[in-house]
Amino acid sequence: MRRQWYLGFGLVLLFVLLLLIMIHHGAWMLVLLVPLLILWVYDIVQTKHAILRNFPVLGHIRFFLEFFRPEIQQYFVADDLSERPFDRETRTIVYQRSKNIRDTIPFGTERDIRAIGYEWILHSLKPVPVSHVEPRIIVGGPQCTQPYSASRFNISAMSHGAISANAIMALNEGAKMGNFYHNTGEGGLSEYHLKPGGDITFQIGTAYFGCRDDHGNFDPEEFKKEAAHPQVKMIELKLSQGAKPSHGGILPAAKVTAEIAKIRKLKMGEDALSPPAHTAFSTPEEMMFFIQKLRELSNGKPVGFKLCLGRKTDFFAICKAMLSTKILPDFINVDGAEGGTGAAPLEYANHVGTPLDEGLNFVHNALIGIGVRDKIRIICSGKVATGFDILTKIALGADICNAARSFMMSLGCIQSKQCNANTCPTGVATQDKRLMKGIVIKEKKDRVLNYHNLTVHAFLELIAAMGISNPSDLQPIHVKRRVAPDSVKTYAEIYDYFEEGCLLKSESIPINYARHWLKASEKHF
Repeated sequence: MRRQWYLGFGLVLLFVLLLLIMIHHGAWMLVLLVPLLILWVYDIVQTKHAILRNFPVLGHIRFFLEFFRPEIQQYFVADDLSERPFDRETRTIVYQRSKNIRDTIPFGTERDIRAIGYEWILHSLKPVPVSHVEPRIIVGGPQCTQPYSASRFNISAMSHGAISANAIMALNEGAKMGNFYHNTGEGGLSEYHLKPGGDITFQIGTAYFGCRDDHGNFDPEEFKKEAAHPQVKMIELKLSQGAKPSHGGILPAAKVTAEIAKIRKLKMGEDALSPPAHTAFSTPEEMMFFIQKLRELSNGKPVGFKLCLGRKTDFFAICKAMLSTKILPDFINVDGAEGGTGAAPLEYANHVGTPLDEGLNFVHNALIGIGVRDKIRIICSGKVATGFDILTKIALGADICNAARSFMMSLGCIQSKQCNANTCPTGVATQDKRLMKGIVIKEKKDRVLNYHNLTVHAFLELIAAMGISNPSDLQPIHVKRRVAPDSVKTYAEIYDYFEEGCLLKSESIPINYARHWLKASEKHF
């Protein structure tokens, strides 16, 4: 009854306003009011939105404010440390370094150094010169004939299709100038990866984009052709990714252009779907033989695999397959559950997969436990943006760090979170040619270079301040974390660390891992 009263009162009031306006301002004011009247009637008649039916015209204010809520939150409400996934302080340092402008902060840290989770490093009273710190590391085990000298910080997997052609070229140009590598993502090796000439890690996903036959199966000849490019320095077999492990990838049909369809060998008008699992192998031993096959087809280039850690038994099964086949990957890329993607189901992004620190620690331990850690490099990815991030991951057990979103920010990404809608306002994560023009390659390539170089320099400065000449000498004992208001521990006290070869003898298997190790089999996952 009250609703009808409101509607009747509103109609009478509107009629009176129209009459007064016509008397005092002339009939031309109807041009403004008639559309409002039409909208008022439409809101009452429509059945989809209760707010508009109950509050015609005025209800649109709610939808207007909701549409701009992310921007209002980002620019006017949130402080420098509260936003997710990257807070404003982190985004600002990426922007500053990309532009090569002042990146210092005044008046002390804004972080609560008494808060649980706060971390710091132990510096030395005898630091070494930054120029004495080794900035690179060799990737390639004893079975590799074309080892690669890699930067400690590189561009993580982002497919052409997930991000724009201009973004790909700017990233690769920057990688070429800075002598670091650029991971293609699972979307195939495009001309935009190859044309600038930067070093490339060619990633192969479950759909075998770029190296598959008409039925979607792995095609050795297509792979051999792609791997032969001199820019391709390493091959990465993708098992899973942090943002949506065991889910597969999705490139919406709206972002599948004719060009992308050609590169990936897809049909136009269909979503590009990557299945959750590979078809070229189904057991840990078969996976090792497939890695060896990729190494042979690529003429001895480093070959490894990427995964987000799930069941410990599955990874131990891979370790047992390494022992039974005597085939070792040259590297393992550990992706954390905090990793990003253009499109992931909420439940997967929030609740599936092991966070990077725990996953990295376990993989590092497992390789030590079977006695092969010195032959396999560990790469990691998951919210790496600063020199301190690189340092902490290497202290935990990594050799190299990759980053995707922070390099997107170096191109101008503002964390608008529209990656899954093809409406990225900065032209990074879109295939809309109008938006893509926002990225001017000759400008953005320098920002990619600046961001990499200055972040690596910050990392090397930290290493030098600790009195260390080689980042590989970083140990878990070098980093401390507050675990309670009155308690501080080093990584060595927080995480488990295995003895060399402890998994090879039943009496020395760590008790907390014995069940997983004994259950694992190289014959099945």
